[in-house]
Amino acid sequence: MKGLRAGLVTGAADDDPSGIATYSQVGAQFGFTLGWTMILTYPLMVAVQGLSAGIGAVTGRGVAENLRRHYPLWLARTAVSMLFAANFVNIGANLAAMGAALYLLVDGPQVLYAALFAIVCVCLEVFVPYRRYALLLKWLTLSLFAYVAVVLAVEIPWSEALRGIFLPTLSLDGRQAMALLAVLGTTISPYLFFWQAAQEVEELHRRRQARLKAEPDIAAPELARIRLDTLMGMGFSNLVALFIILATAATLHRTGVTHIETSEQAAEALRPIAGEFAFVLFAAGIIGTGMLAVPVLAGSAAYAVAELFQWPQGLNKPLKRAKAFYGTIAAATLGSVAVFVAGLDPFLMLYWSAVINGMLAAPLVAAITIMATSRRIMGRLTAPWWMAALGGLTATIMGLAAAAMLVL
Repeated sequence: MKGLRAGLVTGAADDDPSGIATYSQVGAQFGFTLGWTMILTYPLMVAVQGLSAGIGAVTGRGVAENLRRHYPLWLARTAVSMLFAANFVNIGANLAAMGAALYLLVDGPQVLYAALFAIVCVCLEVFVPYRRYALLLKWLTLSLFAYVAVVLAVEIPWSEALRGIFLPTLSLDGRQAMALLAVLGTTISPYLFFWQAAQEVEELHRRRQARLKAEPDIAAPELARIRLDTLMGMGFSNLVALFIILATAATLHRTGVTHIETSEQAAEALRPIAGEFAFVLFAAGIIGTGMLAVPVLAGSAAYAVAELFQWPQGLNKPLKRAKAFYGTIAAATLGSVAVFVAGLDPFLMLYWSAVINGMLAAPLVAAITIMATSRRIMGRLTAPWWMAALGGLTATIMGLAAAAMLVL
């Protein structure tokens, strides 16, 4: 895992409890027929995350700071405000799912469990040195193999599953259209753009290396490493998502369970169908992925806010040198506990988070693509044409998805 850095953690964090809920619903409702969406979204994810990471490494600045420097200030303020709002709600929903998953395993107070998870996430992010914390996040990605194990534990009709993966079918009804929108919004999430760019900046600081724009002659190996890291990280993300779809399609859908709203409901529904082992793995995976995703959600919000207001920032900095940055992490994580303590429906919270992300994704991807191809911003290290083309395609698809989300 030594050569894999931000891309692996970013891809794994994409399979958070809210994503697990989405993929479980797709598998339960449509069986294997939407497995092909994981192939469709893969090159789009690779392009956008690669562009974001490249911007961070080449300019030595995150996405929000580049927006602030090179575009009207209102654009950066709007993007950061929407990102913080979506992340705040998403963190609350993920903590609620983690508390519910632990309740399924050991019984007890769900709200207290969720609050304890929030406190642990904040303490790790604030007090553990960056190098150790980055390593911890890498090891947490192994929790996603729980879903690989679930597929191995249940019987999969592979001929039917492979048809769903490699032979795309899509009916023009509202249910499948909404499912496709949900998959797009879950896999191509704006907070991941900010996080991966910021982590590449962190790597420059950790190694005391100048931004690549200042040393273009030695940039090739680093950019190649970023692309390989992103290819593997996004591949890992979509492979795990596909396993979740396969597991729920082979169990829930085939037994008539077609309506799943949350990840813990998917775990509970698996117990009588797939057995105790599969149930425990699924529930434990929710907790593991939540422990990975909540810090990424809070961290991406903190990076964006700090870049906007030009605060000292970075997980590599001690608390006393970046109080506002770490305060934003704490506020986003601990404050979100109030969201579900207030009794708000987690499914409704995730819906509004998806709406905000859908509205933000298209213009943000367009801005990132323009920045990554600008010589004024990137110098000689502009993104290759194929990444720019895929970035433009992603912006178009996400724009259409956002419009459809408002209409349907």
